[in-house]
Amino acid sequence: MTRTPPQQRPAAGARPTPEQLAAAQDSTIEDVAAPGLRVLFCGINPGLWSGATGQHFARPGNRFWPALHRSGFTPRQLRPDEQRELLGFGLGITNVVARTTAKASELTAEEYREGGLALEARVRRLRPRTLAVLGIGAYRAAFGRPRAAVGPQPEPIGGTEVWLLPNPSGLNAHYTLDGLADEFRALREHLERQGK
Repeated sequence: MTRTPPQQRPAAGARPTPEQLAAAQDSTIEDVAAPGLRVLFCGINPGLWSGATGQHFARPGNRFWPALHRSGFTPRQLRPDEQRELLGFGLGITNVVARTTAKASELTAEEYREGGLALEARVRRLRPRTLAVLGIGAYRAAFGRPRAAVGPQPEPIGGTEVWLLPNPSGLNAHYTLDGLADEFRALREHLERQGK
């Protein structure tokens, strides 16, 4: 894998050019993570916008940032270029598969399995209180749990509970933004009841 050099990235808030998007294919971006977070949110893999900008959930139309705010995790809606501010709220972001693609359908079953093993090692090292995986299919493929559904999962990773949330991509027609925010809110309220 390659990492998109910062000099190839668009200016903050600018749309990536077609050349920058093409150069982002198969790149990686840095996690927003630290030990002991309240929640480590885990996407499927970065899209080309994220690869081009170095920012998670960067594509316009992705509903992660609005759902995070509407659910009460953040006091205002953060922009992708403000992603490091999540750490101050005890939140972080990683991915099941690090490789940037135009569509998640480009990922192989082997990449999901390897990504699941790498994610498990990352969670054991960072020890967040909760791992929130954003994508039912990705979780099922990465962890061999074909019947997993949205909500808390019965199998923790080390001492970390696992919670499954819907994919916030604008392509996920099964959930409206309000529906996504409701699922994020259910996790936040669970954490508050548990004193986390």
